[in-house]
Amino acid sequence: MIFVDTGAWFASLIATDINHAAATAWLSQNQQPLATTDYIVDETLTLFKARGELAHGLALGGQFFLGQLAFVHYLSPADVEAVWQVFHQVKDKEWSFTDCTSKIVMENLKITHAFTFDHHFRQFGSVQVVP
Repeated sequence: MIFVDTGAWFASLIATDINHAAATAWLSQNQQPLATTDYIVDETLTLFKARGELAHGLALGGQFFLGQLAFVHYLSPADVEAVWQVFHQVKDKEWSFTDCTSKIVMENLKITHAFTFDHHFRQFGSVQVVP
């Protein structure tokens, strides 16, 4: 299973994004199931709207919520508590709270690969970034 982050979802649909070619090339050859979280879905749909790409966001959201695109992990209260601990303890990194949710979920689900353009994932220490 490959974890997918916000920037990868965005780049895969927006031709003017700097990472569009890399994102679409990687997706076209990937054969593993995709996973993401409710926090990434929230962040992704918000990004589409904020960048004037609401139509793309609505289409993507429909695919998320119909289960057609990826497995969406919904964080539990225990997950959020673990995320809070990481967010609170890792003061030397510029990880967002959402970055911390990705780290915890990937660890809990034993996902070792992330489709992302966010350099923070490389700092997790346990994640191989693609493409």
